[in-house]
Amino acid sequence: MQSAAAAAAALTALSVLLGLDGLLAHRSKPNQNQQQEHRNVQNEEEAAQTNRNQPHIIFILIDDQGFNDIGYHNPSIKTPTLDKLAAEGVRLENYYVQPICTPSRSQLLTGRYQIHTGLQHSIIRPSQPSCLPSHMDTLPERLRQAGYATHMVGKWHLGFYRKACLPTRKGFDSFFGSLTGSVDYYSYGSCDGPGLCGYDLHDNEGVAWGQEGKYSTTLFTQRARKILESHDPADRPLFLLLSLQAVHTPLQPPKSYIYPYRDMANINRRKFAAMVSTVDEAVRNVTYALRKFGYYRNSVIIYSTDNGAQPFTGGSNWPLRGRKGTYWEGGMRGVAFVHSPLLRRRRRVSKALLHITDWFPTLVGLAGGNISQSRGLDGFDVWPTISEGKESPRQEILHNIDPLHTPPSEPSSWDASTDGPSVKAPKDKKALKKTKKKKILRQQPKQKSAFKLKNRRKMDSYATKPKSQLPPQPKTLPKSKPTPKTKTRAHSQHQTSSNYGPQLSVSGTSRPKSQPQTQSHPKTKSRRIRSHDQNRSGPPHPKSKATLKPHVKSKSRQTVSQYQNMSHPTPQSSEPVWDTSVQAAIRVGDWKLLTGDPGHGDWVPPQVLSTLPGRWWNLERASFYKSHKNIWLFNITGDPYERQNLADQRPEVVQQLLARLAYYNQTAVPVYFPPDDPQANPDRHEGAWVPWVDEEDDEEGKYQGVYKKAKNSKKKRKKKKCRLCKLKSFFLKLNTGMMSNRI
Repeated sequence: MQSAAAAAAALTALSVLLGLDGLLAHRSKPNQNQQQEHRNVQNEEEAAQTNRNQPHIIFILIDDQGFNDIGYHNPSIKTPTLDKLAAEGVRLENYYVQPICTPSRSQLLTGRYQIHTGLQHSIIRPSQPSCLPSHMDTLPERLRQAGYATHMVGKWHLGFYRKACLPTRKGFDSFFGSLTGSVDYYSYGSCDGPGLCGYDLHDNEGVAWGQEGKYSTTLFTQRARKILESHDPADRPLFLLLSLQAVHTPLQPPKSYIYPYRDMANINRRKFAAMVSTVDEAVRNVTYALRKFGYYRNSVIIYSTDNGAQPFTGGSNWPLRGRKGTYWEGGMRGVAFVHSPLLRRRRRVSKALLHITDWFPTLVGLAGGNISQSRGLDGFDVWPTISEGKESPRQEILHNIDPLHTPPSEPSSWDASTDGPSVKAPKDKKALKKTKKKKILRQQPKQKSAFKLKNRRKMDSYATKPKSQLPPQPKTLPKSKPTPKTKTRAHSQHQTSSNYGPQLSVSGTSRPKSQPQTQSHPKTKSRRIRSHDQNRSGPPHPKSKATLKPHVKSKSRQTVSQYQNMSHPTPQSSEPVWDTSVQAAIRVGDWKLLTGDPGHGDWVPPQVLSTLPGRWWNLERASFYKSHKNIWLFNITGDPYERQNLADQRPEVVQQLLARLAYYNQTAVPVYFPPDDPQANPDRHEGAWVPWVDEEDDEEGKYQGVYKKAKNSKKKRKKKKCRLCKLKSFFLKLNTGMMSNRI
């Protein structure tokens, strides 16, 4: 009995304990739920705080606005909104873009130089099967990963031959605008040669029919306003790229905007100025919408042109030299400013060296994104430079290397043994014709004939030795003692580098003991080499605050700067450093070097009359065409108008900048400039420019290398005739004549 009672008591105690445990467990569950809910609320608050810290980014890109086409540079141009925004923000007065549309836009969206995207040559025309590299990330993609809503309105001009090239496939949530380069402002017709025209206005991936008669600048501004109105600024940060077609030709301003410029004698200039006023009004409407819908206090507004102006269609780059499409300052020094309440130092002018590739890392960093995921960037994060006035991390700009651009003068190279140019001039006219035959033919803008592939290795004539075959260098490079002579050979552009090579150091001579090796890549069907993007983290840059200070009056041969990370041909080398007939341009510190044909280097005054160029033309014409020069050196800080060529006075600077070009050329991917595709004809697509290649076709790898026009014309056949052919022809004619006389 006692044992039974004890067992019953034990069971009772156990049940009580189990009940208490269950009660405790039941009570603990609400506490855990409350903790989880608290964590969720905390995460939401942190996310909201992050969104508040992420600014709304409004990037306004203008087409073909010149240095002298804005009010704060030229009071005759009436841009009160732009002047006010620039005055209250930071004016960028040492800011560079590319000379033409496609290269600037590609560098904005990828943060890479043209030589690293294959778009070194010309623009992407409507009939060309070309676009941004598919393996390369873009600015909107990185901002979308950071939580941004991304929208684009306006001009694309980065290729559309297949759907993978469209803006909605390159990181934008929505797109409304034109895909080609030059579109009518009212009819939205775009032509790629006589009889090859089509409608070009798109809403996302479909054609936006029925918009004829509406002015494009107004239409694009209205769409931007709708995006700002429909988006909740407290929910997600916004990135809006407003890429206006203005002020590109055709010159079609509304008549009401022309009246304030009625005193201008030049009709084209009058219309152009009126179109600038339409841009000013568009920016005013956008900034008003930013204030009205709650974006402004946490926004960054960036205003930039894509290249310089064309003076003979109304634009003006005065007093800069050159025009759109050239590598003179007038073609590349861009109008730009940043306006934002988030700027720490406002109402100032920045003369820090900046480039359009810098926007990629700058905006991704400003948005809290991860820059390390984007390999091979050529841009720098310059937000501290813009916002706080700190020194720019950028000390140099590779403007471009275009091996397809045919030079007007004879090929030559910089002779390192004499510190000067070495021109191999032909002795007679026949030799001159032979040398011209060897030049690379570039595709004509309206080419429709067949093309055939030309081997790149035959056209590469850059006498630079690959880094893998260069001997290691000492830790320091003395200024007085020359380095050992190095043999050089032609380098193929199919070889790429793991990082940037000889850096033109501003001060100091230190260099690492070892140097990175150049990796050679076998032939591939892909049109762009990808390894350099995966291995390269960006160009090294000098940390010194000093800049390359030129001494114009001095004839000293003192070395201005030294290199890092790679040996290079020295002034004592017998081999040429660079083929100076190749079109190239580079800026390092105060120095700017141009080789090949940089384009028409004229200074076009603002008092151009409404007639063809008059007497002033001869006063401002450059004389280098007569002398057949193909190398120029300028101190841009001391001579921003490029009037004094210092190449002969400072050969040591030329030598170093040529070696810098030679290194950059080693990192270049092959030029991609395919022939026209007849399948692009809008007549085959209901009269509109649309993608014409199926996604299943690997069209991106179809073309590679450099294309040369097929020799199928009668003129070229005549040139091919030899002496024996002429002799046979003579006897054939003689025999025919004799037979005819007999008959």
